[in-house]
Amino acid sequence: MTRYAMITGASAGLGLAMAEALARRGRSLLLVARQRDQLEIIAAELTQRFGVEVLFRACDLGEPLRLSGFLLELEESERQIDLLVNCAAVRSYGHFLAQDWSQEQDLIELNILALTRLCHALGNAMAVQGGGQILNVASLAAFQPGPWMSSYAASKAYVLHFSEGLREELKQTGVKVSVLCPGPVRSSQRRIPRLTDSSLVLDAEQVALHTVRALDRNRAVIVPGRRNAWLARAARVGSRWLTRIVSGRVNKAFAPH
Repeated sequence: MTRYAMITGASAGLGLAMAEALARRGRSLLLVARQRDQLEIIAAELTQRFGVEVLFRACDLGEPLRLSGFLLELEESERQIDLLVNCAAVRSYGHFLAQDWSQEQDLIELNILALTRLCHALGNAMAVQGGGQILNVASLAAFQPGPWMSSYAASKAYVLHFSEGLREELKQTGVKVSVLCPGPVRSSQRRIPRLTDSSLVLDAEQVALHTVRALDRNRAVIVPGRRNAWLARAARVGSRWLTRIVSGRVNKAFAPH
C-alpha cells in the first residue's frame, strides 16, 4: 500500500518547498491548501519533474466543519499517511486591539485548533499503523513574547510546547514528533523587503532541505541557520522583561505599514 506525506499549506512558501524537497526524494504526496487551481498546477508539475504520485485536496482547514469532512474522507479512503507536515498558518501584525476580531479568531482556528486536531486524528492512525512522523511548523517567534504580533507569536509558542510534549507521549507508539522553528523565510511569494539582506533570512528551499535532513535524524526542535539557533537559545536564558522590550521594538519596526 502506498504511503503518503501530507503537507498542509502546500500551495506556497515553505509548504511548497517542503513538497518539492520530499518529491525529490521520491515520496508520494497529499497536498492540502485552500487554492484548488494552484494545487492542481503544483501536483502536475511535481509529478512530471519527479515521477511521484501527487494527490491534492482543496480545504480551508480553519473551518471546523470542512476539516471534519476532510478527516472523514481520509478515514474512509484508508490511505496511509506516514508523515504529516503542518505548515498551514496565518499571521497578524500590529496593535492587538486594532485588529479585526474575525481575523484573530481565524488565526487561532488554523494555527492552533486545526493543527492540534490533525495531530490527534493522524497521530492515532499512525499509532495503529505502527509508526509515522509528525512535523509541526512553529517559528523563531515561539521562543519569546511577540508584541505587535502577540497572537501569532503565542500561537507558535503553543505549537512548540505542544509538539515537544507530544513527542514524549508518543515515543512508545513509534510515532516521531518534531517541530520546525524557522526565522523569516524568503520565497517567491514573500520577499520580506525590510529583511532581504539580513543573515537571519533563509530561502524556503534552504529551510526545506535542512528540515528533511533533520527529520532523517529525528531531531526534536529544528532551527535552521546558526544565528537563528543562537537567538532561540538566547531567548530562553535571557531576561523576560528585556526580551519583551527588544522583541516589541523589532516587530514594530518590521511590521507592514
